[in-house]
Amino acid sequence: MDFHKGLFVTVEDVKNAHIADERVQDKYGVKYHQFWVNEEAGAVFCLMEGPDKETCEAVHREAHGNVACSIVQVEPGFYKLLMGDDQRIDKGHVKFEDGVVDLGYRNILVVTIHALTTLTASSDYPLLQYPLDERRVVLDKISDCHGREIKWSSDDSIISVFNSSANAVRCALEIQKGLLAEQQRAQEKNFGFYFRVGLGAGQPVTENDEFFGEAIKLACRLCNLARTNEVLISSLVSDLCDIKDLSRLHGPANVTVRSLNTSEEKFVNNLFRVTDKNLSDDNFSIEALSRDIGISRPQLYRKIVTLTGRSPNDLIIDLRMDKAVSLLKKKAGNISQIALEVGYSNPSYFAKCFTKKFGCTPSKYIETVRVA
Repeated sequence: MDFHKGLFVTVEDVKNAHIADERVQDKYGVKYHQFWVNEEAGAVFCLMEGPDKETCEAVHREAHGNVACSIVQVEPGFYKLLMGDDQRIDKGHVKFEDGVVDLGYRNILVVTIHALTTLTASSDYPLLQYPLDERRVVLDKISDCHGREIKWSSDDSIISVFNSSANAVRCALEIQKGLLAEQQRAQEKNFGFYFRVGLGAGQPVTENDEFFGEAIKLACRLCNLARTNEVLISSLVSDLCDIKDLSRLHGPANVTVRSLNTSEEKFVNNLFRVTDKNLSDDNFSIEALSRDIGISRPQLYRKIVTLTGRSPNDLIIDLRMDKAVSLLKKKAGNISQIALEVGYSNPSYFAKCFTKKFGCTPSKYIETVRVA
């Protein structure tokens, strides 16, 4: 799939270019299948089959001269999962089955669930295994709202994709409602959990040569940034489903839904660019974080507290602990190795921080948890 940006073209212009591609494609052993046009954003995406990027590009160059900004190779199964199969093709132009033009945007929903316990009986520790009842709640809501689960190996978050932003927002709120009800039931077992939900959107290809890579990354970051039990929505999702006032989405007092603006998202991406790179560094400090982002420490503190309700130091601890849980679930090393991976050179201090957050030691957790 390729990506053209900054074009002042109409759908008819691109249809004509597609016809020109079809005239010369056999010469190169290439087949241009279909295209998406977003006139307002000046973006065009083309799906083609060919031996390599250079040959596909040669067709565009000879046919009309509009060479793409980037071309990515897409695995067919992953393409179908992300883009869906409910499409109509009108002379190469992609529409949904109901005839609505497909602009190429897809909505990515990420849910994380972490167990908490104050249990002491070893026979009760299996409750720390990934909350399977809660996972079923999430997956059922995704299916009900016409979403598709994405298998993702980086951690045990539940990731799904939606064609419709309205369906994605509805699903996020249904998941929040369902998990809040599960929290009430879990208390009867002296067991608890917390969750976070991030919802972002994006286009299939960017200049960074990733198929929906930026959209998935943003949704994961929003999920990490969200407050406990909160749904955090990107500005693009809000625009796509025309949410003028998020307060009307709020239900009970314990339900929280927020949307970021583009300025806040830019800060979030800068924040995670730095923290992702330095999370394993035991010497990584708030001073280094503010310096790398390019703002003062007081500014950094105000921005992070406003966005997350947590101090910068607490946010970094949460990011480290959440990563540690994922590594422990995968049994991706012994406790000392995992401690180093998340920035703790002292395993004892790591164990103390872990126990404070999750209610049990890493050793007990790794003994009882099911491999993700």
